[in-house]
Amino acid sequence: MKTPATAVLDAMQVRYQLHSYPHRAGAAYGPEAAFALGLDPARVFKTLVTEVDGALTVGVLPVADSLDLKALAAAVGGKRAKMAEVTAARRATGYVAGGISPLGQKRTLPIVLDVSATEFDTVFCSGGRRGLEIELTPADLARATNATVVAITAG
Repeated sequence: MKTPATAVLDAMQVRYQLHSYPHRAGAAYGPEAAFALGLDPARVFKTLVTEVDGALTVGVLPVADSLDLKALAAAVGGKRAKMAEVTAARRATGYVAGGISPLGQKRTLPIVLDVSATEFDTVFCSGGRRGLEIELTPADLARATNATVVAITAG
């Protein structure tokens, strides 16, 4: 199964594994992926598109956690952050909500990966479609997205 996310990894010769599951309409995407694949939710990362001082910015964090908007803004040298409109996220990334991958986005956006990813040998992120997850090392995810790795979860 090819998506823009897998195309980026293939071009960079990054090792990864795809995992698919049947998506149920109305289900919360991240927790659904963790449950369907029998994974610790701390290893499954969601991709949230935000606006930091008016510029689209991406936060990648565990599905069970909440995004600390102030920490995200600080990570990219900004002051204020808010969640982006769904249509703006779709236009910038080329992906639909629930299938936004940090990899292979239409526009190059700043990406901040929560430091908790480094606690695991591999993590999971969206493969660019609802019901599709990519498993790869945190180092490869950070390298493939040119991510800043810092704490961005609330709590």
